Amino acid sequence: MKITGTTTLAEGKFIRLELQSFQDDQGKNRKWEAAQRINAQAAVYIVARLRPSDKIVLVRQFRPPVNAFCIECPAGLVEPGESPAQTAIRELIEETGFHGKLISITPPAASSPGLTGELVSIAFLDIDETAEENQKPKQHLDANEAIQVFTIPRKELPDFLKQQHEKGDIIDSRLEILAALS
Repeated sequence: MKITGTTTLAEGKFIRLELQSFQDDQGKNRKWEAAQRINAQAAVYIVARLRPSDKIVLVRQFRPPVNAFCIECPAGLVEPGESPAQTAIRELIEETGFHGKLISITPPAASSPGLTGELVSIAFLDIDETAEENQKPKQHLDANEAIQVFTIPRKELPDFLKQQHEKGDIIDSRLEILAALS
């Protein structure tokens, strides 16, 4: 199987819609529509835990594609010249105000391979909640961001997600996996 061609169907400021031609394992030519980021293909999803309380840091923000507020872990796009680890530390500060220490990070993996070629690394960070810099966290949001921060005890995560869903929020599917393991 291999890609044999790509045609741009539409392009915006951040996303490009492509028609990809490919040959399947039987040698048959096929087509697939895909969305691609224009300026970045890599992103980081941040699983941050407050220590010693074992609370998980979550964010709530409006997402136009689903026309709803979403409960998610902090996340962000890897900027040119930046490693996924650097992105995780930067985005945690920007979105939540918390300063964390990187514990581990996964290799890039597909987040929605039937839709996009975007690759996402999952970064695990610990936040020392006794550190002075984390006593009164101050977000550093972009002008177009409005993000609410939650710190939820890990064992209460399933109930919290259920409550937010009942209020009309969309829950990021990766959080449902984390909740199931709590």
